[in-house]
Amino acid sequence: MSTSDTSGRPLHLAVALDGAGWHPAAWREPGARPAELFGARYWTGLARTAERGLLDLLTIEDGFGLQSGGHLAGAERRTDRVQGRLDASLVAAFLAPSTSRIGLVPTVTTTHTEPFHVASALATLDHDSHGRAGWRVQTSVRADEAAHVGRRTIPPLRRADLGTPAARRLVAELFGEAADAVEVVRRLWDSWEDDAEIRDALTGRFVDRDKLHRVDFAGEHFGVAGPSIVPRPPQGQPLVVSLAHGYEAALLAARVGDVVLTTPADADDAARVVAQVRAAEHAAGRTAPPLRVLGDVVVVLAAGEAAARDRLARLDALDPLSSDAAVLATTPARLADTLLDWRRAGLDGFRLRPAVLPTDLDAVVDGLVPELQARGAFRTSYGETTLRARFGLPRPVSRYADGATPALVPTPAGAGA
Repeated sequence: MSTSDTSGRPLHLAVALDGAGWHPAAWREPGARPAELFGARYWTGLARTAERGLLDLLTIEDGFGLQSGGHLAGAERRTDRVQGRLDASLVAAFLAPSTSRIGLVPTVTTTHTEPFHVASALATLDHDSHGRAGWRVQTSVRADEAAHVGRRTIPPLRRADLGTPAARRLVAELFGEAADAVEVVRRLWDSWEDDAEIRDALTGRFVDRDKLHRVDFAGEHFGVAGPSIVPRPPQGQPLVVSLAHGYEAALLAARVGDVVLTTPADADDAARVVAQVRAAEHAAGRTAPPLRVLGDVVVVLAAGEAAARDRLARLDALDPLSSDAAVLATTPARLADTLLDWRRAGLDGFRLRPAVLPTDLDAVVDGLVPELQARGAFRTSYGETTLRARFGLPRPVSRYADGATPALVPTPAGAGA
């Protein structure tokens, strides 16, 4: 039975794009297009579909190694799964002129990427998209990814090892590095004041040099002087997003992020997850606006419940799905019921992981979105033009400008001077 949404809060909807979809057998489905996975037309089509559905943003998965199927030890040697992907930040860059309203949030790891490069790439994306850029922050504990870069050695880990003291020390180190990396990137985004560019041909002055600032970050992991080579992004600070399975990751999000992705199992678990995020914010002494909390779910959609379950069973018979997020095989109407039920636990919205692309993305746009709109739970047109504004976040002035209020963006405790 359908339920009406009575919360009055706007529901945020994002979509997570990854290859042929989140199910490992997705590429073998009749509606999949495996021959197009490494072409611009495929990604442009997905982005335009998501924008037609008025979704808040799309994320693009990435990593420094071939797909691992969730294994930490390294890439799989299987040949029956999609292997290889395009660079997420470059995909977002070529999607920017092909879209006009949807947020573009590539995944970029902090473990093997210099923050100066990240700041430049994402500021460029924000200019290119006119204020629609974000960054999904990710760390890596995979030994094979570290070996590709050669800056450090990470011992091979299995999931069973994650509770050991050595693994906890490694994760703490990587999260500390991530916090520093985000702080460096945020400082670099602020290193040009908004009116630093003069561009006055008559006086021969292109820039006001007094409004370009060194960031002089000195920390355990990075030493960065600045300023950036890219003028300040249109949003001031592009949206920073991270995934949190547990308290330590939620604490990282509370220190440096704007939006946190979570993986609740049901409505009761959603309430626990939201409480954990709020506790992490309190522990971090967060003064920025509260984190927007989105729940991740894998979706397998069909016109009937039995058909949806049959689709999932057929996919699992080819190659079983192992997922960190809940898997919902259902109809668009029943999915709307579930999302609105879970939202009452305090979630601000959801990031949907389509099991098969483009099939389940089409079902989200043409089935779920109209259901939510009919219940007054989702927008019927885009309003705000920037991604920060869409999440109700103010545009901060540069922290280096006179009268700045840097508390509008997070600053990790213990960040370098």
